[in-house]
Amino acid sequence: MADMTPDDMAAKLLASGFERSSPSAAALTDPIADTPMVVTLDQLRPYDHDPRVTRNPAYEDIKASIRERGLDAPPAITRRPGEPHYIIRNGGNTRLAILRELWSETKDERFLRIPCLFRPWPQRGEVVMLTGHLAENELRGGLSFIERALGVEKAREFYEQEMGRDSGQSLSQSELARRLTADGFPLPQSHISRMQDAVHYLLPAIPSLLYGGLGRHQVERLAVLRKACERTWERRALGRSLSVDFATLFQDVLAQFDAQPDNFSPQRVQDELVGQMADLLEADYDTLSLEIDDTESRQRALTSDPAPPQAARPQAPASSASAPERPSVQSSAPPAPASAGANQAASTSGAESAQRGDEQQDDKQRDERLQGHIVSPATTTDRLQSIQRMVADQMGDKLPDFEADALRAIPVQAGGLYPISDVWYIEPGLDVPDRLRVHIAQFAREIAEEAAVAEQVEPSDGGIGFTCTAPPAPRAVPPFARAVLTLLQALCAARAAAGLDRARLADDLAPLLCGGGAHPRLSDAALVKLFRLLRLARRLLDLETGAASSDPGRGA
Repeated sequence: MADMTPDDMAAKLLASGFERSSPSAAALTDPIADTPMVVTLDQLRPYDHDPRVTRNPAYEDIKASIRERGLDAPPAITRRPGEPHYIIRNGGNTRLAILRELWSETKDERFLRIPCLFRPWPQRGEVVMLTGHLAENELRGGLSFIERALGVEKAREFYEQEMGRDSGQSLSQSELARRLTADGFPLPQSHISRMQDAVHYLLPAIPSLLYGGLGRHQVERLAVLRKACERTWERRALGRSLSVDFATLFQDVLAQFDAQPDNFSPQRVQDELVGQMADLLEADYDTLSLEIDDTESRQRALTSDPAPPQAARPQAPASSASAPERPSVQSSAPPAPASAGANQAASTSGAESAQRGDEQQDDKQRDERLQGHIVSPATTTDRLQSIQRMVADQMGDKLPDFEADALRAIPVQAGGLYPISDVWYIEPGLDVPDRLRVHIAQFAREIAEEAAVAEQVEPSDGGIGFTCTAPPAPRAVPPFARAVLTLLQALCAARAAAGLDRARLADDLAPLLCGGGAHPRLSDAALVKLFRLLRLARRLLDLETGAASSDPGRGA
C-alpha cells in the first residue's frame, strides 16, 4: 500500500461523515402500559370535560394539606393521541389547580415537578375518561346536582358519537342508563329524566341557584310543578288566544328568583306561577291551585323512587290471618250481655298489647342477630341503595338483601371501597374481566394495609389483577407483614420476589388464618375480603378459560 501524502490525509480528514438517511423521531411515543413518570406543571393540563365547574368546597383544606405534606398519591394522567400535553385521567383537577397556586406563591420545586402515574389513552377514549371523572367525583360527593346533570348530558353526546348516530337521533334514557351503568356510573332512569329537565328547563332561568347547590329534591319539585302547570295550561288554554305561551311564562317567573337566592322556595315559585296563570287564563286562583296540586300529586307518585324493600316478617297463623276476611254469618244465639262485651274488648286489647310486645321482642332479637353478622359496617346511603335497586330491576336481577338474607343464612358484611354484603354473589355489571381485576386488586391492597405493606401491592392489567413487589428491606419486615405479602404474592401466581420465601408460607399459613402463632392473625374483615378476592379470582379465571357458568351468583 502506497504511503499517503499530506494532501491525501487532509482530504480524508475533511471528508463529510456518515449521514442518517431515515427521518429522526421528533418525540418519544407514550408508554403502552401504566408507567410512573415525573412531569412539570407546564406539561400538564386539567381534563377539559371535567363535570366540576364550581370551586371545590374543601379547596382550602386540600391546599393546606398539600402545602404541608405534598401529594399523598400520584395522580393518574394520560394523553390524547397526537396532543402535546398530558391531562388528568380520573379526578385531580382540584389538586392540579392547587399545585399551580402553590408554585406561583412559593416557587418550591416540589410543586413544579409532580410524580404521576401515566396510563395509556383508553380505547374508547372520551367516554371512559368522562365516566371515570363522574364516578370519582361521585365517590367523593363533591358535585352539585346540575354538575352531574351536565356531565351525564356530555356523556350522552359521547355515546352518540361512539355509535355514529346523526345529531337528530338521541339516545333513549333507558339506553343511556344501561351504558352509564356498564361504564361504572350507575344511574336510574328516573334520575336521568330529572337531570334532563334541569338542563333544558331550569338551567336557562336559574343558573345561579343551580350552581349554588340547589339539590335533587328541590329540582324534582320544580320539574313536577312545571309538568303539572303545563298540563293545566294546555287544557284551559285550548281554543283561546293568549299573549304568551307557557314555556315563556315559566321561564319568566322562575328567573325572578335567581336574583334573590335567599328568598327561594319551590312553594313561592308555585304561588307566583299559579297567580300569573290565573290572571292570563281568567280563572279563580284557589280552583286553579287545587287542580294543579292534584295533578302534581299524581305526577310525583309516577316519578318518585320506589320505596326501600321491607324485611320479611313472620306471618300470623292461617286461622287468625283469614278470620277478618271471612264473611260475617248471622248467629241465632242471643247477644252477649254488656259486661261480657266489655270483658271481650278488654281481652282483645290485652291480646293486642301482648302481640305488640312479642313483635318488639322479635325485632330486638332480629337486630341483635344482624349486628352479630356485621364484621365492619358497610357505609351506604338511601340514594346509593335506590340506584342499586333500580339497576337490578332494569337487568332483571335479584339484589342481595343483607337484612332479609340474615334470617335464612349467615351472610357477612365488611366495609371498604367495595363493601361486601354477600361473599359469593357477583353482580352482572361486575362480571367482566377488567372490573373483576379492579376489585381484586383493591381487596388485595386493603388486606395488605393491615400489615402496613399496601405499597408493595400494585394493580395489573394481567393475571388476577395485581402483583407484589419486594419490600425495600426484606430482612426488616415484621413476620406478620412478610406472611401477608407472601400469601398475596402466591395468589397472584407470579414469580417469588426477593425476600419472600414461599417455603415458609406453609408454616405461616395456619397462624395467619387461624391464629395461635408468634404473629397476629388476619382480622375478621380482612378474612372476609380474602374470601371475596378468591371468589372473584375464580370467576375471572373461569371467564378467561371459557368455563364460566351462566349464573355468576351460583356458578364456579
